Amino acid sequence: MALDDSVLLRTEGRAGYITLNRPRALNALTHDMVRALHTALAAWERDDAIGVVVISGAGERGLCAGGDIRAIHDDARSQGRESVAFWRDEYRLNARIARYPKPYVAFMDGIVMGGGVGVSAHGSVRVVTERSRIAMPETAIGFVPDIGGTHLLARAPGELGTHLALTGNAVGAGDALLLGLADHCVSSGRLPELAVSLASGDVTAAVRDAAVPAPEGELAAHREWIDHCYAADSVEEILERLMACGERAAKETAETILTRSPTALKVTLAAMRRARSLDSLEAVLDQEFRVSCAGLSAPDLVEGIRAQVIDKDREPRWSPADLAQVSAADVAAHFAPLGNEELGLAD
Repeated sequence: MALDDSVLLRTEGRAGYITLNRPRALNALTHDMVRALHTALAAWERDDAIGVVVISGAGERGLCAGGDIRAIHDDARSQGRESVAFWRDEYRLNARIARYPKPYVAFMDGIVMGGGVGVSAHGSVRVVTERSRIAMPETAIGFVPDIGGTHLLARAPGELGTHLALTGNAVGAGDALLLGLADHCVSSGRLPELAVSLASGDVTAAVRDAAVPAPEGELAAHREWIDHCYAADSVEEILERLMACGERAAKETAETILTRSPTALKVTLAAMRRARSLDSLEAVLDQEFRVSCAGLSAPDLVEGIRAQVIDKDREPRWSPADLAQVSAADVAAHFAPLGNEELGLAD
């Protein structure tokens, strides 16, 4: 269990409630929090009195902004291994949530990013609101989408998932539904009422009665150029197509991509394409674990977190600095087997 009050647990009626409780850090996940979630889910899985699990975030800003990337930054700088241990437990948690035998209801209100997507979008009942902002923003910090993110995005319609994986852009409720990251939209003000209703155990009826039409998304109107441009075989060609297609939004997208880590972009595209051919979430998580471990010792992760979170100058100095300098061998090295250190979920 967590050594502090960073994860709050309670039961009422047929429901077990989890509240991520680090609101000042936007409920960013620590290793202790991941361990606490494992313990709670294991206990409630065996408890016949619990019929549904509900997860939400404390405070007004969102469910969870992801993993504690300051801790990852410090670990990577010191060439430590705590991040590897954290990811090992976090990815196992993602798989456990996806296979959980009882309804797992996630309130994806406000900001839901990175690891926050991992503890919500793999659940069986994913609820967004008019306040939802959902993203896998890893390329902006020199990293690659993980927590099963490439599994989720690779299965989105057309090339929408590739678009979000490379840009790291956030989407609202309507687009989350289109992408398959969420199932229902509920007004944020009705979430407390829905939480109470779920204690009765009739999850389907409770969610149906609370659901409302989602605010209109933005991506559907851009499907034509997104599907065409991102179908290219390389990041360089994707950028060429974005710049040449004549759409202002496509040009702006290219400009966004060019601010991201060149290595992370190429590895992300490869990870997305590989994820499409893998037959399970577990196999994708195994792949993501290899990629994440490789990224821990690369310079861009530390530099990206420095620029975005530590110094906040928003001027990362990527190494290498441009796409042409990232070779196919550099990309392939991120997928190399780890031997005895493999995550091994698909075994």
